[in-house]
Amino acid sequence: MKLVTAIVKPFRLDDVRNALSDVGDFLPKAKIEVAVPDDLVERTIETIIESAKTGKVGDGKIFVTNLEQVWRIRTGETGDGAI
Repeated sequence: MKLVTAIVKPFRLDDVRNALSDVGDFLPKAKIEVAVPDDLVERTIETIIESAKTGKVGDGKIFVTNLEQVWRIRTGETGDGAI
């Protein structure tokens, strides 16, 4: 299984979306990325599920990945303090 992430010019989005729907099984989605401390992961997941779930095909997916490090550029803070 692979995760494919593409960054495209905004005016090409419709063309890409249409081409992907021709490939099959493509439902348009919006991507939300939230960096949270470990102690808020479960609460964040529950909140997303509660607010996004319709019970119909295409409700979405949630992927959780580890962040090795975070830096706040303005202050130089790192780790949870930078979130």
